[in-house]
Amino acid sequence: MSEALRSATHARHYAEPPQKIDADGTHWITRAANFVTVISQAAAGAVLARKNPDEYMVLLPPGTEAVAEGGDNRVETRGDSLIIAPPGESRIRVQKPGIVVRIFSKRAEDLAAAAVNAATYADGAPEVAPLTPWPDPAGGFRLRHYDLASTTSPDPGPLKMRVFRSTNLMINVFEPWMKRRDEKKLSPHSHEDFEQMSISLKGAFVHHLRYPWSPDKTHWREDEHARYEDSPSVLVIPARVIHTSQDVGQGRTWLIDVFGPPRTDFSSKPGFVLNASEYPVPNTH
Repeated sequence: MSEALRSATHARHYAEPPQKIDADGTHWITRAANFVTVISQAAAGAVLARKNPDEYMVLLPPGTEAVAEGGDNRVETRGDSLIIAPPGESRIRVQKPGIVVRIFSKRAEDLAAAAVNAATYADGAPEVAPLTPWPDPAGGFRLRHYDLASTTSPDPGPLKMRVFRSTNLMINVFEPWMKRRDEKKLSPHSHEDFEQMSISLKGAFVHHLRYPWSPDKTHWREDEHARYEDSPSVLVIPARVIHTSQDVGQGRTWLIDVFGPPRTDFSSKPGFVLNASEYPVPNTH
């Protein structure tokens, strides 16, 4: 494995100032090489509108009631749902205040430039595979809504992954955990040419990071055991960094992972991506 080319981004929204405050709420913006996350504490009556060049995702935690509009479609939700908005004009009308998580590709250039860690990616992140869109969805682009409250993970393991993809992004919405992860069964691993963003929406976490050694000892970095005392927060894990996350403390914890473009390894598992029938995989022949 070659060395990591950049440091992880630690964005503890619960303790750090937002990148934007307006009449619609308070907004924290964090980017990776290929995608951008905007986490908003949205006010009742907020209208989060975009004219976007490609699809983006909206995650609404339980209790964040909203109406989503995009194209000719309209969806009402009481929260605990995932929305994929089509290219073009769309909006999220917040009816009951709460957290709104929006995930965009790097083609949302205004948001990428406003990110708290924009300078980290000034070099374009050449170690990361480019953002190449996957085929258009079956039936064309439209507003899509997934009720997470009625979505069961196909994952037989303890983590209970729920994976969805669009043409440009992939999200893994873990089922919330009440029991702490067994420290004897963690899963340290790395990704050679893509990044991972881990978003915590409930509870406290310790993220363990190990940077690979290169022949040049002056480039070696200490391991990180970064503690996040509360949520929301965002961790951006660079390519080639060994990582695993551990929830700590008491009560419910909730973590979401984001990737861009979609992961081929997850997509190759039959039944693993819950909306695979709507989003074709690329033809590799």
